[in-house]
Amino acid sequence: MPQTTKYVIKYKLNGERRFEFAQLASGSQEEARAALEAMHGQSGDVISEISVSKAL
Repeated sequence: MPQTTKYVIKYKLNGERRFEFAQLASGSQEEARAALEAMHGQSGDVISEISVSKAL
């Protein structure tokens, strides 16, 4: 099982600021977007302005 680290993902969902915590392997933008899309499903919501940082 790959090593994961807890990250906070800050983003906008349909223009509204949100944040989520996720266990990610690398903390890359692509990995964060995939995690957010998995959380929000195929609802057609617009996910933008993604930033990823390690959780404290």
